[in-house]
Amino acid sequence: MRQQIAAANWKMNLTWEQGQQLLKGILDANVTPKQNQAVIIAVPFPYLTAAKEIVEKKAGYFVAAQNCYHKKSGAFTGEVSAEMLKSIGVKYVIIGHSERREYFNETNQQLADKLNLLLENGIVPVFCCGEPLAVREANEQNSYVEQQLVESLFHLTPEQISGIVIAYEPIWAIGTGKTATADQAQEIQAYLRSVLAGKYGKEVAAKIPVLYGGSVKAANAKEIFSNEDVDGGLVGGASLQADEFVKIIEGLK
Repeated sequence: MRQQIAAANWKMNLTWEQGQQLLKGILDANVTPKQNQAVIIAVPFPYLTAAKEIVEKKAGYFVAAQNCYHKKSGAFTGEVSAEMLKSIGVKYVIIGHSERREYFNETNQQLADKLNLLLENGIVPVFCCGEPLAVREANEQNSYVEQQLVESLFHLTPEQISGIVIAYEPIWAIGTGKTATADQAQEIQAYLRSVLAGKYGKEVAAKIPVLYGGSVKAANAKEIFSNEDVDGGLVGGASLQADEFVKIIEGLK
């Protein structure tokens, strides 16, 4: 079975004191991931080192960064490089989240550059893709998301792409309370996998975890995750509540 992942994205929320309480609540639930499962908690940059010391004492739990810069180093005040994240032992980094694309105008080419730098540094990219409401209403979501994959991922070798995680996030469902139905999630995630198979073959495509991200919560996680091509979730708001996120972890296949 492919790796199944419950990934929390705290975004720009919580003081460190609040974050410690949240981590304590999650870890005290004592949910042990199975061999094919992982729990990833993406915290703000200032908390990475301290959170890592707390979280990674427990098997199957990892801390992630929420972004990195698309250049190796240099005069880019305020930015954080893949090499810096490697130096403090970060194993996962989210890139291409819809908020980064929308508010910071990140392009598919910049994300391709980030992917290259992360892979060079032995870090697993969690690559986000997904369509806005207007594209979904025009029934053009497949071609829209396919273009994101082609322009950001298709320069990778089969070995490289086997080492990434993809998170499909319908932008119209993020933080809106709207959620794609389980059938909608399965339909487009199966399509994403077919696009990968068209480029890299079915065997490679079958190995790549594809997460769903869009108002995942305890009440719907198990149903969404039960789909063949949904390998867990990238969770925003619900990951800020320990009891909610613990139930989401328990919903993994």
